[in-house]
Amino acid sequence: MTTPEVQPVTVMSDDECWAELSSLTLGRLATSVDGQPDIFPVNYVVQQRTILIRTAEGTKLASAATNRRVAFEADDHDVMQGWSVVVKGQARVLSSIDDLAAAERAQVLPWIATVKQRFIRIAPVEITGRRFHFGGEPAELFDLG
Repeated sequence: MTTPEVQPVTVMSDDECWAELSSLTLGRLATSVDGQPDIFPVNYVVQQRTILIRTAEGTKLASAATNRRVAFEADDHDVMQGWSVVVKGQARVLSSIDDLAAAERAQVLPWIATVKQRFIRIAPVEITGRRFHFGGEPAELFDLG
């Protein structure tokens, strides 16, 4: 009996992407700062198929407010496999009482003991994900025959 061949890269469904994103709390926010691309590590949670980030005043918050089109990425791996999910969407700094109350209920917890009372919500326009099964290159690539 032969074992099925494992594909080195497979595309994840939207449901798989959201499930994997929900399993972590650290991702990366990509935006533009002074016309240059920049990326920030952020604590986040998934809330109703949006990305909710808790932050302090500063560059991240200002760039998300002025450059509403952002990208967000999270990934994970072990010795055998990994995955990566990218969300492209619209960022919005939360300000209404209802939005802030919903964000507080999500319990986005900071890693460091700093005051972070602002929230950014990314509403997805596109979500893509890939699973990677690690291993060597296929033997055919080395057959110079």
